[in-house]
Amino acid sequence: MRIDKTTLYDLSVFDKDEDFSLFHKIDFTKTIAGRSSLLNFFKQPFGSIEEILQVQNIIKIISNDIHSWPSNITNGTLLVIDKFLDDNPETIPAEPNPINTFIYKFIHPTGYSMILFSVKQLFELVKGYELILRFFIGKEIPQKLSTVLSQAEKIISHKSLKSLKGKKYFSEMDRTDILNYGRFFHVDFAAELRLLSVLYGSLDAWYSMAMATKELKLNFPTFIESSEPIFNAKGLHHPLLQNPVPYDLELNDKKNFIFLTGANMAGKSTLIKSVGIATYLAHLGMGVPAQSMSLTLFEGILSNINVADNIVKGESYFFNEVKRIKETLSTIGDGKRWLVLIDELFKGTNIQDAMKCSLTVVGGLVKMKTGLFILSSHLYEIGDELKQYPAIGFKYFETNLENNELKFSYQLKEGISTDRIGYLILKKEGVVDMIEGIGKTTISND
Repeated sequence: MRIDKTTLYDLSVFDKDEDFSLFHKIDFTKTIAGRSSLLNFFKQPFGSIEEILQVQNIIKIISNDIHSWPSNITNGTLLVIDKFLDDNPETIPAEPNPINTFIYKFIHPTGYSMILFSVKQLFELVKGYELILRFFIGKEIPQKLSTVLSQAEKIISHKSLKSLKGKKYFSEMDRTDILNYGRFFHVDFAAELRLLSVLYGSLDAWYSMAMATKELKLNFPTFIESSEPIFNAKGLHHPLLQNPVPYDLELNDKKNFIFLTGANMAGKSTLIKSVGIATYLAHLGMGVPAQSMSLTLFEGILSNINVADNIVKGESYFFNEVKRIKETLSTIGDGKRWLVLIDELFKGTNIQDAMKCSLTVVGGLVKMKTGLFILSSHLYEIGDELKQYPAIGFKYFETNLENNELKFSYQLKEGISTDRIGYLILKKEGVVDMIEGIGKTTISND
């Protein structure tokens, strides 16, 4: 699935402040290699249902017995091995025996200590892989996982590792064994060890996705084979919120456009991002933040949420909005299924101009039956004119004023909101009183 950097950041998949990113929320990896693999997974959502279902199955297999996941291989293990392979220890005897091992340890105590520590971690790596292979015994393994496990099993089945694998504890290895394996790993088996680290990165990333699915109570979506785009979710919510309010939402070729209205802070942006995040996670093969969800495979997701001006290039906010819309139209004109998410279109111009521009853009987008669109707007005035398009559904978030306090229900309702609360917020925060007090002087009597 295609997703550009703008959309990844609009949906908070990544964020400069990691605590506010989806990636950080899902990152349960235990190694740098795992985090790197997870990052690569996140940058390349799948474009086929077959690949998605394979990852779903991998996550399910790990999730079902996640408390038994082997923990021998740690980040420290991989870091020590990586450093060991990059270092150049003093030449190890070609055929270590008790005599030359004793001499080597006496002459090169620092080198021997480094080899001792490194071989201990290599012992843990091999033992860890043995446990991982055992973890998957008797399970129906998808091809993606089978490829990784087969490569790992082939490596640790090397005849030279037979003696090492026969030992239950590292303490059973004598000095000659340690020096012998130090040479073998550093000279003859370096490429295989590096591959084992890479392979473990994938395993650690899948473990992380399984942990996130379990911890965040995500549910696996169902993919529908259809030439027309479909998105249907029950109990959809935003995974980064502590106490989210769920939504029920449906989009299809009959109703492929939602015109979303409501006051500031009412929940429009949250809904838009929830739809985008759920669709994105589904294409990673993960569970989604919804009670249930069914959708078609999408060619990609495009968003227009956090547009900014560009002072260096001399480009205004409005000009960049126009550029993003132009880019969107050029991209989704390929006749494939796209999800397009737009938050507050044309904020960078006056209201009359914004209404005219919005009507023009919406009138064009709604004709693209292979796309699904959600557009939030404060321009409720254009709602009546948009009713000429039967494919547009109208949703809103209401705002109530109780005892001079704003109340947001965050409940998605049918219709168009005409709420205007900007001045109320200005007044509530004391800005109106501050402005009215400008120029007034206080005379005090001493």
